[in-house]
Amino acid sequence: MLELEPQESLAARVAALPKIHLHCHLEGTLRESTFLELTARDGLPTRYRPGAAAEEEDRSPREPGKVYAFADFSEFLLLFAAVSRALSRPEDYERLAEEFAADALRRGVAYGELFISPSVWRFFHPNLDLQACVAAIHGVFARVERSHGVAFRSIVDLTRNFGAASAMETARFAASATELGVIGIGLGGDEVRFPPELFVDAFAFARSEGLHAVVHAGEASGAASVRSAVEHLRAERIGHGIRALEEPSVLALLREREIPIEVCPTSNRRTGVVGTAEEHPLPALLAAGLRVVIDDDDPALFGAHIDDEYVALARIAGESALRACIATAIDASFAPISLKRSLEERLRSAE
Repeated sequence: MLELEPQESLAARVAALPKIHLHCHLEGTLRESTFLELTARDGLPTRYRPGAAAEEEDRSPREPGKVYAFADFSEFLLLFAAVSRALSRPEDYERLAEEFAADALRRGVAYGELFISPSVWRFFHPNLDLQACVAAIHGVFARVERSHGVAFRSIVDLTRNFGAASAMETARFAASATELGVIGIGLGGDEVRFPPELFVDAFAFARSEGLHAVVHAGEASGAASVRSAVEHLRAERIGHGIRALEEPSVLALLREREIPIEVCPTSNRRTGVVGTAEEHPLPALLAAGLRVVIDDDDPALFGAHIDDEYVALARIAGESALRACIATAIDASFAPISLKRSLEERLRSAE
């Protein structure tokens, strides 16, 4: 009879591996306890319901362990909005970054490129000093790099839902914040109603300013969204990308241009993009020869962190596949070559 390896030994080996964040939203790492504290401080509900009556918002959950519950993708987006609304001051973003960094270091994260969404911040707080907030985040990350040798950088999400004009404004803000650790732009939000073609000008501007470009695509919308992100926005990485499997020519495009996809399995399951964990197309994506990296998206909200995702992948596809995905993440990152070589050596030496 075949004996299964104890779960503890696999987890211990995964714990020794360097974790690389390429698809993690900083706001989505906010600890539930901190969210409850911030909303209580400012008298805010824990749910965001556009146009809701005050008495309806008063019923928003405050019981620990239930605050981050949601039923579907739409509810998740509203929860993310509520979290963003709770972050109303530069010192809130400093605390967010500090708590993220502490959690990341404990989990063995060795490098990270974190999404931040200043257009969402400004939507809820029109007078918020965005530069001060990004400076607060950068200050924390700079201290972590000096103290622990772990680098974190920021990618400014343009947030589709606010339209093309807002995207250009946010891209200009990103270009003004490169000295504060901003290295690129992203495109998240409602993929179905706001396709990549709407944001060509913003991405062209960002590239002209030396910023990297990544795009959420192939999550809520199909393979055509992935093709458009590559061909119209010249995306260097695709966030999620799992629906590229619907069109062989799109798979071929990703392989030909060697464009990585950032796969977040628990996120896809929790938002209803896929059904059960067994139904997730990760094995098919690997079998298709795509460059795959693994991440956790919004770990506090989804209840699964990057080390959990790494363990799950090792169980499904084996530790060699996990190591290959980490190697891909290092290569696909926007880190300097010297840092990439250091991370590769750490991966080789991890046992």
